[in-house]
Amino acid sequence: MGRVFEISETPKRIISLVPSQTELLYDLGLENSIVGLTKFCVHPYHLKQTKTIVGGTKNIKIEKIKALKPDIILCNKEENTKEIVEVCEAIAPVHVSDIYTLNDAKSLITQYGQLFSCRTEASKINQKIDYNLNDFLQFIKGKETKKVAYFIWRDPWMVAGNNTFIDYLLELNNFENIYKTKERYPEVELKKIRLEGDPDLVLLSSEPYPFKEEHAFEVGRFTHHAITIFVDGEMFSWYGSRLIKAFDYFKKLHQRID
Repeated sequence: MGRVFEISETPKRIISLVPSQTELLYDLGLENSIVGLTKFCVHPYHLKQTKTIVGGTKNIKIEKIKALKPDIILCNKEENTKEIVEVCEAIAPVHVSDIYTLNDAKSLITQYGQLFSCRTEASKINQKIDYNLNDFLQFIKGKETKKVAYFIWRDPWMVAGNNTFIDYLLELNNFENIYKTKERYPEVELKKIRLEGDPDLVLLSSEPYPFKEEHAFEVGRFTHHAITIFVDGEMFSWYGSRLIKAFDYFKKLHQRID
């Protein structure tokens, strides 16, 4: 947004418009401070029963947000639109995260620790992430690099390209993204998949599109010898405290492949 974010005191009433950041707030011990969230904030599940749902990540119910009288609204550059941020700024201070790497994710956790006066909890989460990351890096060392295509949508077919957190985590897994020369989340033609990289693995994400077996077969018809695998999209795209679980998931994924 190109502006300085300032806040004078610890916010007590928080609205989160980003599912992974909602989960992080909970794991920071801030459940009682959360007053509003999106319909996609599914972790932990009980929050949707106890907090006010203010719409989705791209379509918000502004009157509901106003009625909650938040001290702060949490957004993300990828999940939310600039228009949402600008509308919300008229109600309360809006913090916008922008995550491309693990260092970005850890910096956000540290920022939340400062913003919400829970530095110790934030530090513990970052320490767990570092410990699990270092363990995973030892596990992955020496493993053969495999070419992959990571699909997020069908009709049109869309994949994760460069400048995405997904691409960063693919690289960490020794996965070479065949679409890393394309920006963000490009549309692609299945019939060109062999020409554009001929992947060893096709990863079908569990979110945002609900891929099924017939879609795996559809993609597989156009590859040379690729193995198609359904993967947990939260592990590849959620930052925050979800990263504590991600590296163990990646180890199990590699054990399935090898």
